[in-house]
Amino acid sequence: MSKSLPQRVRIVDVGPRDGLQNEKQLVSADTKVELIRRLGAAGMKSIEVTSFVSPKWVPQMGDNAEVLCRVLAAPAAGVDYPVLTPNLKGFEAALAAGAKEVAVFGAASESFSQKNINCSIAESLARFRPVTEAAQAAGVKVRGYVSCVVGCPYEGAVAPEKVADVAETLISMGCYEVSLGDTIGSGNPVTVQRMLEAVARRVPVAQLAGHYHDTYGMAVANIVASMQMGVAVFDASVGGLGGCPYAAGASGNVATEDVVWLLKGMGIDTGIDFEAVVDIAAWISAELGRSPASRVARAVLAKRAQSAP
Repeated sequence: MSKSLPQRVRIVDVGPRDGLQNEKQLVSADTKVELIRRLGAAGMKSIEVTSFVSPKWVPQMGDNAEVLCRVLAAPAAGVDYPVLTPNLKGFEAALAAGAKEVAVFGAASESFSQKNINCSIAESLARFRPVTEAAQAAGVKVRGYVSCVVGCPYEGAVAPEKVADVAETLISMGCYEVSLGDTIGSGNPVTVQRMLEAVARRVPVAQLAGHYHDTYGMAVANIVASMQMGVAVFDASVGGLGGCPYAAGASGNVATEDVVWLLKGMGIDTGIDFEAVVDIAAWISAELGRSPASRVARAVLAKRAQSAP
């Protein structure tokens, strides 16, 4: 276990993609582009923009090329705009739209892999190899995701070594970083650290990120546990947007504002304007017809309301 926490943490906001893709109401391209613009203005340096998947499977992402092109037409300085590409066809479409960073996603659970992307873990990894090879040839960065790193909605507990197998394979293919996803939010600091110990034996901790859902309210605790292991990159979703259609009852990713509040209180730099992120959470939640999911946003907004003249 690392004895010192990182001085700086990089947050990847996945709200525009992972957050919005599960919304039942179609969100306009204008709203998505504005969300991404506001996140960049708040200091976010990595914003997951969209997913180049078939609109048949994910209708919400049917405007992927339009959104990415519009974002890249007026990018914020120093901001990366990764997009999800499940296969070579998706990668080629993303490249044509101007993508400079893509992500591939696998799972540590065979059952989840079948339910989520309709193939085995081995088959999914085989699909990714042409993507990483094409990306390397085009000078495009590739990030890897592993779902169900602690628990699976169909299989229960997931063995840490299975997570390590997939993460190591993704790194060997050329992914610069692997994001480890507690998809159903069943992890706790003990199980998360046990998983990280197994993965870190085969992948440098500097190439790992945490992606924790907050179903049981453990996401922030799992982030602290991960930082104790040396992890300094975390995915989060503004306003707590998102969920998982394959995991019954699973809530969204940990809210960006919850993570920024945590790290600010611990004296860890993120480069992100906390008040601005709360404002964004309130705005996008209102656009979707609800209140922000995060406790931090609700607390700050309530305090503002009380102090208003």
